Amino acid sequence: MAEAPAPASRGYTATKDQLLKRLRRAEGQLRGVQGMVEDDRYCIDVLTQISAVQAALDKVALGLMDQHARHCVAGADGQEQIDKTDELMAAVGRLMRRG
Repeated sequence: MAEAPAPASRGYTATKDQLLKRLRRAEGQLRGVQGMVEDDRYCIDVLTQISAVQAALDKVALGLMDQHARHCVAGADGQEQIDKTDELMAAVGRLMRRG
């Protein structure tokens, strides 16, 4: 019987627990925003909390981009490095266009 191939190591593997902790915190903040809307809270208060959720997700995204650049881009050679760099820059572009 053939052994299943090991899953590919990702750049964020070493910080996966920290990443998941931040995502769970952002998830909790988002649930809080939903509760604020359900409770008819003041618009500016809701917007302030939405901003906090976005900032938390931005921090996660920046960490992922950093790890991708250090692990996936820097660890690649030749054409693969060019492709990984293009992929990273496309992701940066998508994050900057939001809103």
